Amino acid sequence: MLVKEKRRVKKGIKSERILEAAADLFSQKSYHEVMMEDVAKMIGVAKGTVYNYFTSKEELYFSIMSLRMKNLLDSLTKKIKNEHNSIDSLRSYTIHVYMFMMKYQNFFLMYKRESLNSESDLCDELRFLEGQLKSQLSGIIREGINNDLFRNVDDEFTAHSILGSIYGTVERDINRKLSEEQKITEREKLFEFFLHALYSGFQNNVVLPLKEKTIVITRTVEQSQESASALTRFGAKVIVFPTLEIVPPLDWDAFDSIVLKHDKIDFIIFTSAHAVQMFSIRYKELNVSMNFNKKRIVAVGNKTALVCNKYNIPVKIIPKQFSAKGVIEELSKFDIKDKIVFIPRSAIGREELPRGLKDLGAIIKSVPVYNVSLPTKEHIKYNLEKLNKSNPDLFIFTSPSTFENFLQILNIINPAEYFKEYDIAAIGPTTKTTIENRRVKVNIMPDEYTSDGLINKIINYYKN
Repeated sequence: MLVKEKRRVKKGIKSERILEAAADLFSQKSYHEVMMEDVAKMIGVAKGTVYNYFTSKEELYFSIMSLRMKNLLDSLTKKIKNEHNSIDSLRSYTIHVYMFMMKYQNFFLMYKRESLNSESDLCDELRFLEGQLKSQLSGIIREGINNDLFRNVDDEFTAHSILGSIYGTVERDINRKLSEEQKITEREKLFEFFLHALYSGFQNNVVLPLKEKTIVITRTVEQSQESASALTRFGAKVIVFPTLEIVPPLDWDAFDSIVLKHDKIDFIIFTSAHAVQMFSIRYKELNVSMNFNKKRIVAVGNKTALVCNKYNIPVKIIPKQFSAKGVIEELSKFDIKDKIVFIPRSAIGREELPRGLKDLGAIIKSVPVYNVSLPTKEHIKYNLEKLNKSNPDLFIFTSPSTFENFLQILNIINPAEYFKEYDIAAIGPTTKTTIENRRVKVNIMPDEYTSDGLINKIINYYKN
């Protein structure tokens, strides 16, 4: 069995090499100009070897496109399945199709150039897959219409138009040779364009609590999009202005030394989703095996707990209050004297939590698993232009860093003067204190220090 498996893997690798080489040739030349000998020569094998895998040039040609299309459909299905609403599904669809086509540019150029008029069964299969791609998008649009999130449009026509727009943008961007950061900006512009065309909240006859409110969110791009989708559902026009970028710590030495002695850890406290993600990435790189069921895993907040679950880390404790004080109160119920408490966290994390647990007698192992830095100017160029052209009603700050970084990025010397015409929302008391120390009034702070709690508070604020 082992020999057969090795042969199967080896055959798969060679087949992929043939497909890649052929895709490169077909993207540069017309179908008739490419010969099987050219493909064989490109990867250094005999022509007969290529025929062992693909019986004809036509089979090879359409195999490239059908296999890539199948991969795109499979990955799209997985992504969309986990989304909570049609707006999030539209965003996932737009971003994934755009990034997939930018990654497999040879496939895209072949796919766009050919009219696919062949009568072969292979071409029929590709047409079927193309139909499934459009059908997936039509389904998202129909669901949005049924849930009153999207306007009542012709879903098939709209799906065709959206795919055409994505393909047109990809074709343009291939020639522009964009950086990864520029691609992120492009895909967000695409999604925003589609959302504004479809979103029902822009109709005059729809009453929504945040209609006509322009709200600026200042977090990482990934975090902001989640909040943006929620606010947009209530009618808000959202401007994502990233003030944070998550990067690895300067070194992993302190983290590694603790994790390699994981049998001595009694508690692990995850204070954010970023902490879980970066912990899991490094943990996997170290190739260690930790029995999490023998630890007490603490997650600060339900979303942090959900990310733990995604990485198969069983959470046993979620404090009622999502703050350092809440964690300390919860762990005070346990005998933690001389117990080792591991806190993987931000490099700029506050000392309130470690200090409070140390006072209870715990042995604290607190190490950075990520740094929070300013985004690059290229990354936020589009966001900055959009902010400067808008007239916001509300700014949302979800940590002291988001506020201080915003001031730094915009070179704001007098925050009180800058924000005097705007409403300000802070996710919790620590952020609120930081903002008010700069003589800026905070209008909104939730009772529950979470994104959902903050959004609910914003809705109630504008309702009243």
